[in-house]
Amino acid sequence: MILPVAKLGTLALRTICKPIAARLKKDAGLHPKFRQCIINIAQANHRFTTNMQRRIYGRATDVEIRPLDEEKAVHAAADLLGELFVFTVAGAAVIFEVQRSSRSEAMKEELRNQELQWTLKSRVQQVHSFYHV
Repeated sequence: MILPVAKLGTLALRTICKPIAARLKKDAGLHPKFRQCIINIAQANHRFTTNMQRRIYGRATDVEIRPLDEEKAVHAAADLLGELFVFTVAGAAVIFEVQRSSRSEAMKEELRNQELQWTLKSRVQQVHSFYHV
């Protein structure tokens, strides 16, 4: 019974986080210090991806890469921030689900071990009583 509720909860969490990510994307460029921070992140990401693409296609990587203009950088960083939020929530939900499942399996294994121990003890007692009558 708990499994469908947990899965429904993780689905609801993922659904709720998408509007939150959209709100983060919308408000990302409003605060001046935060805006500058995300611009720097976007420029670094742009340089990294451009260098990687140039290496993949076998082009020179020692050329100067033109920076993004400010609005494109804010938009790119806001998209990155929104996607990072969604993936973080989804990853946390997966980790929670795996841990819950492993705890459940551990409890089942413990019950099986206890049952086997009880069965073994009863068999030993039967054999013992059979030979010591």
